[in-house]
Amino acid sequence: MSGRSIELMEDESIEKIFESKEELMEDESIEKIFESKEVPRWQDQLTVRALVVSFMLSILFTFIVMKLNLTTGIVPSLGVSVGLLGFLFVNSWTKILHKAGFLNHPFTRQENTVVQTCVIASAGIAFSGGFGSYLLAMSQVVARQSTSANNPENIKNPSLSWMIGFLILTSFVGLFCVLPLRKVMIMDFKLIFPSGTATAHLINSFHTPKGAKRAKKQVRFLGKFFSLSFLWGFFQWFFAATETCGFSNFPTFGLKAYQNKFYFDFSATYVGVGMICPYVINVSMLLGAVLSWGIMWPLIEKKEGDWYSAHLSSSSLNGLQGYRVFIAIAMILGDGLYNFIKILSRTLFALYHQLRNKNMSSIIGNTTASPPTPALSYDEQRRNHFFLQDPVPAWVAIAGYIAIAAISSATIPHIFYQLKWYHIVLLYIFAPALAFCNAYGTGLTNWSMAAGYGKLAIFMIGAWAGVSHGGVLAGLAACGVMMNIVSTASDLTSDFKTGYLTLASPRTMFVSQIIGTAMGCVITPCVFWLFYKAFDDLGLSTSPYPAPYALMYRNIAILGVEGVSSLPKHCLTLCCVFFIAALAINVVRDAVGPKRGRFIPMPMAMAIPFYLGGYFAIDMCVGSLILFIWEKIDKTKADAFGPAVASGLICGDGIWALPSSLLGFAGVKAPICMKFLSKNDNARVDAFLSS
Repeated sequence: MSGRSIELMEDESIEKIFESKEELMEDESIEKIFESKEVPRWQDQLTVRALVVSFMLSILFTFIVMKLNLTTGIVPSLGVSVGLLGFLFVNSWTKILHKAGFLNHPFTRQENTVVQTCVIASAGIAFSGGFGSYLLAMSQVVARQSTSANNPENIKNPSLSWMIGFLILTSFVGLFCVLPLRKVMIMDFKLIFPSGTATAHLINSFHTPKGAKRAKKQVRFLGKFFSLSFLWGFFQWFFAATETCGFSNFPTFGLKAYQNKFYFDFSATYVGVGMICPYVINVSMLLGAVLSWGIMWPLIEKKEGDWYSAHLSSSSLNGLQGYRVFIAIAMILGDGLYNFIKILSRTLFALYHQLRNKNMSSIIGNTTASPPTPALSYDEQRRNHFFLQDPVPAWVAIAGYIAIAAISSATIPHIFYQLKWYHIVLLYIFAPALAFCNAYGTGLTNWSMAAGYGKLAIFMIGAWAGVSHGGVLAGLAACGVMMNIVSTASDLTSDFKTGYLTLASPRTMFVSQIIGTAMGCVITPCVFWLFYKAFDDLGLSTSPYPAPYALMYRNIAILGVEGVSSLPKHCLTLCCVFFIAALAINVVRDAVGPKRGRFIPMPMAMAIPFYLGGYFAIDMCVGSLILFIWEKIDKTKADAFGPAVASGLICGDGIWALPSSLLGFAGVKAPICMKFLSKNDNARVDAFLSS
């Protein structure tokens, strides 16, 4: 989602999803195709039907993103899904009203852009809102899994009222950070914003005769696999009376492998995710699962009684679980630090050259005849013309930022008393510069470093507050403030790029982003609350919704406040080894170039199975295998319809989470428990039942 997919978004995944869309128009001028069509006023681009469809799709995609957040934390780009379903809903709406005899204006690409922007902004709050990371990390359920800083000062359980209030206070301010710089980034620096560009190509293709025909076929594929995925989720429910029952606990490779988290759990969601994510991510995860659960954890388990006490619970971070969590954190921090420095340095270097070249051009122009400027193409002239229309005044951005910052600084300490007003003021002083760097870096690389800036805030504010004054909770809350600001800032700039390429007004993009963000601030906490109340064990490693990043973020906060004194024996040494290994792997990946680097695993992807196990990695590799075979048989069809099939699998299983959560909330249990036992255990059960 606009470069925000949790820590794993790469350019190649965007290219893989959208390259077939670009082929539709590669030999033509896009704007000449649409030359005869009038561009609506910005007020007419914000239609009632677009906003109604946006609201419906926001609910759907919030459930999907929330489920992904709370299971593994891996969220692929859902741009194709949003684009196809938005096109389907509004097109169907228009045709039905037309057949009923009502006058209705045609569905334009600008209106399509409004739908896309609103839905992505709304569903994106499920990530930047921290429901699978920093926000859930504040809860008592997650705090109990840590061995320290689990006192009342460092715990705050979720509540609808404060979650909605916190999101409203922090999610809008980022929209005002980069608003005055839209022309600089889009027209002067000509930043690519791969996600925004790919989304624009997708929308433009839908509204050409050839593209509309293909879109209808893609919608049919999506609908077919959406139905199959939903029905498969419904069918599986009947056999899952308890958490250890059903197809999701099928010992595909034997009971011993199952005990070490190696099995195929028949998740349509992660098969679909595997079809979207690049092969290198899926293979990296499988490699990480083999390295950890296949080799390391069995070896460390043999040190029970020596390295750690044999009398600890399986969830204690002083035991084997501590090695799983902290080594994964070390790899994530190593990978994150490397990419943070790389992208920040690349951003500053590119910015320096942009400004230097502009100054040189100015000097040359004042002394000698300036070199001829390349003539703008027809597309660029038309896009520049419309992009400079309907500007949002700079005073609106400045006044909006100052007003929201002042209100937040006065109000957030009433939500988190551990976070003082001067902590928040400091965050807001640095936020515009960091938001600009993140937006610029996203425009260059498509990689949003919002999570990296959030971790920086954890260490800075958490250490400042101190553990005895709720430093863990203060750090997590500061992380939320910073992540919301820099994430929404980069998203808005990416949306400006989409609007630039589809001739949607900048004012339309800004208002759409505000509406989508407002929707997300209410819809997302309500969806999370449904999960939170329906599943009592949410956040535990044994839960169907373990939310792995929640425990990791909490322990990052503890490390920032307390240091490394609470780690198990030899854990610090192993953490240092894997931290350095993550840095070294990234150096090698960049040194050998993208052609060879795609065969080198990604440390961030390898780290996730260290904690969760390999079951979801196997699902994703099955998705990769399906796509690989399909590409070998018919590459053209696989490129055109693979994303639609994957989106159908993700959306169908994702929307099943709604009735599943409602059944759990009502206390309705499945009628059957399908369980697998060894022959010896089965003999004992039979003997017990027959006695």
